Amino acid sequence: MQDRSTDFDLIVVGAGMAGHCTALEGARQGGRVLLLEKTERYGGSTRMCGGAFAFAGTDIQKKLGIEDSAELLEQDLMAAGKHRNDAALVHAYAQHQYEAYKWLEALGLRFEKVSLSGSQSVPRNHSIDPVLVLETLHDNVLRAGVAYRSGAAVQRLLTEGEGEERRVVGVALASGETVRAAGGVAIATGGFSRAADLVERFVPHLRAARPMGGYGNTGDGLRMAWALGADLIDLGYVKGSFGAPVAAPTPGMEEQAPRLISAMYRGAIVVNAAGRRFIDESVSYKAIGDRCLQQPDALAFQIFDQQVMDQSSPLPTVADYRAALDTGLLRQAGSLRDLAAALGIDPDGLLATVERYNAACDGREPDEMGRTSLSTGYGKPTRIERGPFYGLACTTGLTSTYCGLHTDTDARVLDVFDRPIEGLYATGEVMGGFHGETYMSGSSLAKGCIFGRLAARHALRRAGVAAA
Repeated sequence: MQDRSTDFDLIVVGAGMAGHCTALEGARQGGRVLLLEKTERYGGSTRMCGGAFAFAGTDIQKKLGIEDSAELLEQDLMAAGKHRNDAALVHAYAQHQYEAYKWLEALGLRFEKVSLSGSQSVPRNHSIDPVLVLETLHDNVLRAGVAYRSGAAVQRLLTEGEGEERRVVGVALASGETVRAAGGVAIATGGFSRAADLVERFVPHLRAARPMGGYGNTGDGLRMAWALGADLIDLGYVKGSFGAPVAAPTPGMEEQAPRLISAMYRGAIVVNAAGRRFIDESVSYKAIGDRCLQQPDALAFQIFDQQVMDQSSPLPTVADYRAALDTGLLRQAGSLRDLAAALGIDPDGLLATVERYNAACDGREPDEMGRTSLSTGYGKPTRIERGPFYGLACTTGLTSTYCGLHTDTDARVLDVFDRPIEGLYATGEVMGGFHGETYMSGSSLAKGCIFGRLAARHALRRAGVAAA
């Protein structure tokens, strides 16, 4: 192997949202930082996401009259995870999330929309174009002096010492080159949604889910840390995301077509091919995704009317119903019976289901699935009655695998004995322990930013770099 003599203070592996935030913070703290990306284009899963950040107590929330706080956000995160998440990590997120919000704003990013989504008791999804976020971060990374290399796949972590003295000191690239870092290595390589072997090993219940994560998400970082005895956590809680359209977009309109659609949180119901509901639509789209996989052909349909369509919000959101219609993903009909016929749903079953649902909305009978809100206690369900009517045939997509390397609140990777592996950090999707049983919408991008910055600060302290 060729040993590069040029050392760094921090090496960041993976150039998505989490990796960019880690590298930028490291450079701004005065460190010499190397950012490595395996593919030819930076961004990973971030390029494909809805661009939502779960922040609380922000200026835009206050402007819109939304009462939120770090404490309520923390409660919602723990409730979403069924209290199986690491409470210390959740608390660290809650304590640092507003600082991350202001940090991103200081880069010139402006959050102008706030919406309600899965597992949120109040609207707190701060949406922004994820490609704009990536381009802004990348520009700042380069201007801060970070050394960036694409097409630079990392194969192994370099270590020195034995037993309790062992520490991570750099990386070995697939090219045969090695690079060292005094403060350590931060893994931000994303999950394993594109690794069929790891899906089969860890989450076989999702083998039927459609792979939808970043094209480089093949579990590289998880494998490298696992080889050093890293503890793996939350593997049993991985869930797919409900709302992946089944139909292909109109040819030539692929870039304009939404990858995920969530009309449930605006008032849609979710039914199977028999026209029957099978879950309370106000729960997390991860939980809905699990139940969707249990339906015949893993197929479900979001059914809604014009009053939900009127709430369409342009990309990047999961509520761009207008784009879904314009790109051929969404079907429209003048009546529910005609809509059922167009989608292949049993018409009598759908009509009976909507009748019962409307009766529950009126308070004439209990909701058959126990639904009482739009999402997690917020908002009142509305009748499906005003045509035209709309339907989306969809399934569950494996957009992400929110599990993996167990870390502490400094993002240090822990081994199977709950001890830090010196010089090794993890942030973003590859980081386990934070989400617990269910994912709260918007918490992934913010988590990558928050813990990436914490990892960079700790690594630079290890390297003896005084904060700038």
